[in-house]
Amino acid sequence: MPRLARLDAPGILHHVMGRGIERRRIFLNDVDREDFISRLAMLCRSGSMDIYAWVLMPNHFHFLCKTRNMPLASSMRRLLTGYVVNFNKRHRRYGHLFQNRYKSIVCQEDNYLKELVRYIHLNRVRGGLIETIKELNQDKWSGHSALTEKVKREWQNTDYVLSFFGQKDRSRRNYLNYIRRGIDQGHRPELVGGGLIRSMGGWSAVLSSRKRGARNIADQRILGDSKFVAQVVSGLDERIKKNLRLSGQRLSIGTLGERVAEKCGVSIEELKSGGRRKAVVGARKVLSWIAVTELGYSGAEVARFLGVTNSCVTRIISKGKKPDYKNIKLS
Repeated sequence: MPRLARLDAPGILHHVMGRGIERRRIFLNDVDREDFISRLAMLCRSGSMDIYAWVLMPNHFHFLCKTRNMPLASSMRRLLTGYVVNFNKRHRRYGHLFQNRYKSIVCQEDNYLKELVRYIHLNRVRGGLIETIKELNQDKWSGHSALTEKVKREWQNTDYVLSFFGQKDRSRRNYLNYIRRGIDQGHRPELVGGGLIRSMGGWSAVLSSRKRGARNIADQRILGDSKFVAQVVSGLDERIKKNLRLSGQRLSIGTLGERVAEKCGVSIEELKSGGRRKAVVGARKVLSWIAVTELGYSGAEVARFLGVTNSCVTRIISKGKKPDYKNIKLS
């Protein structure tokens, strides 16, 4: 059975998991862990994603994120490929490190963000690596210590998570109380995957719903209620289909540049000059947005074509304001 296409778009919440091949350890020492974290931090600083929770276990990792100016697949390729190359050099080994491809589940934010933050951060307690909340507060290998302000991680989006726990003066205390209440919950299988049974919390809830005559929609790529699943599938699957149609015959950046320049009334030379004329700036925004969000080019590829810095392209995409380009042909 073919694998389903991943669901992704800027602003979508993902629970991402990766496990070592044959359940082998993927972190052998603190150098490995620091290397992985530094790569995760780099993705956040570049505007590729926002990280809300994360944990490193001996043979797997979890993190909770939203994609921004780079597709999740591109960010994960950059994260894992770079890590594996360095890991193999450090430990004089060859071959694969991770089991299959990483797993990513699109999650309904209102229903699951708090639960997932708690589930992810308590992994080290459930796994016996940490015994008490006091130890967890100081632990360097999960995002919990940044939320308690015991370890500084300026790249981790702690403000957004704490905003779910009340007013600023008491949000951190409320968060800690919420974490403590979850210690005895044990493993939560419904939080590590999608589908109807997981989203509804087990077969008993599904059977009860069916007895009431309720019609439920599910997708194994999504953790959320029926309405959320329908919204995600209808909204994102169409984009995936469009990208698949474009794959193999993807418009080159050069051709895109010519079309954008013509529509915006500038020359291709001006577009690639880094000039500040209003029409040129507008054309650069249009090209950057289309190339990254529609055609799947990296910010670095776009920056090289335009003759600007990577951060320039990152700022354009991360502002989140979609320019008007409906009259530009993309195929």
